[in-house]
Amino acid sequence: MERSQKLLNAVGLYKNAINGGNIDVIDQYVGDRYTQHSTPVKDGRDGFREFFEDFLQRNPKRDIQIIRAIEEGQYVFLHAFQNLNDGKDQWVTMDFFDTDQNHKLIEHWDIIAEYSDKTPSGHTSVDGPTEVEDLDKTGENKALVQNMIRDVLMPGGNPYNIDQYISSETYIQHNRDVADGLEPFKALAINPGKPLVYDEIFLCVAQGNFVATLCRARWEGAPYAQADLFRVKDGMIVEHWDAAEAILPKEQWVNSGKF
Repeated sequence: MERSQKLLNAVGLYKNAINGGNIDVIDQYVGDRYTQHSTPVKDGRDGFREFFEDFLQRNPKRDIQIIRAIEEGQYVFLHAFQNLNDGKDQWVTMDFFDTDQNHKLIEHWDIIAEYSDKTPSGHTSVDGPTEVEDLDKTGENKALVQNMIRDVLMPGGNPYNIDQYISSETYIQHNRDVADGLEPFKALAINPGKPLVYDEIFLCVAQGNFVATLCRARWEGAPYAQADLFRVKDGMIVEHWDAAEAILPKEQWVNSGKF
């Protein structure tokens, strides 16, 4: 499938500036502003340069792979795996980018989580299908995921409706703590004392069979930023990847915050 210039810019920023270590190529990819929501990175091109100059020194060996990439309208979503210093540190990153009329990157949100090489059902944090399919079903798949989050995961919904959204035959789970299948997730969703509660769908980017969301959430009452990627097949959710970050106290922010 042919990639747009906006998606190529997002991938290029990762491959050339971060993995390749050529920080100055940021000028090729970003627009007149670059508003940053990554926790340790300041706004603008100078903020990017300041953070990644130090990052490159700390991580001389970098193998950063873009596993999945989708786009919808002005937005791009990337699912990346970072293997740093021969495996000393391994991270999963879910990135959302806004773009301008010239397809340049103007705003960035990310959620970074530790990589797991073995979930309860034997998957990793990033393995599974990568090919975008069913482009004609983008709208209905996006609506399915949004309705599931609102109905099952947000206060005021009905978590017992989970069977309407998630396949009982195939549900592959890449969360490091949850096994495959509808029933393990259903047990979490219907638990009135569940630790994770979703409050708002802040961003949703869909393309074909993949739908990515960035949500305001709470973990045991504390504010969290939650990113999820769902794969949909035949009108049901059949696979899930995720990453989450606690939101730091405002006095620790170096930009406008996670959202």
